[in-house]
Amino acid sequence: MKKLGFFSLFLILTIFIAACGSKETAGDKENNDKVYKVGVDTTYPPFEFKEGDQYKGIDIDLINAIAKNQGFKLELSPMDFGGIIPAMQANQLDVAIAGMSITDERKKIVDFSTPYFDAGLTVIVKNDNSNIKSADDLKGKTVAVKKGTTGAKYAQDNAAKLGIKVVQFNDSPAMFQEVANGNADALIEDYPVISYAIAQKDLGLKIVGDRLNGDQYGIAVLKGQNQDLLKKINKGIEELKKDGTYDKIVKSYLGE
Repeated sequence: MKKLGFFSLFLILTIFIAACGSKETAGDKENNDKVYKVGVDTTYPPFEFKEGDQYKGIDIDLINAIAKNQGFKLELSPMDFGGIIPAMQANQLDVAIAGMSITDERKKIVDFSTPYFDAGLTVIVKNDNSNIKSADDLKGKTVAVKKGTTGAKYAQDNAAKLGIKVVQFNDSPAMFQEVANGNADALIEDYPVISYAIAQKDLGLKIVGDRLNGDQYGIAVLKGQNQDLLKKINKGIEELKKDGTYDKIVKSYLGE
């Protein structure tokens, strides 16, 4: 009886351990199968843009490299920049990488990764404009900005101080065209974005004056959510900078 009881107990324990192992494996598989939806704005070269049927840019290459490095899956969800945070709040997105500047206001809604790019705002005017040499010369002028960006916030927050009228656009190309056509006197945009745009194509625009601030870009998740993913993203950024992948990505677009 003792032998039979011991054997029965051993058998029960074996089945129990096997069952626990199966549950753990299933849970791991579920985590591995999770596909994170990533919000991007594909009208924002050199960080995000569409070329043919492919999405390209610093942000696109970086988030894909992070996912590969950290072993998670993702699906890109292109949309207007201004709709990205609302989409996160509506649980339509898990994460966002969209040349998004880290600000105290946004920190109330999202948690940011460690900064991955130093940007900064600048003033841009038409090539033949010799009257505006810096932000100090904008008084009485019409300034174009892109909705939902730090450039838009800067212009609105400083509209009275600078004496400007602010007009907003949904995308960068429309904003660029407004100034090139002479319908707006200037625009405010992130320095690397406009530098790349001018280098790639003759937009009839030029940069004037010093950078207006020292913005940094971060990858965002909704505040208090997807913290494990955020840890993986931070670890990925760290490892990609260490092994040279990050520099290789940036140089492929900016040549710096």
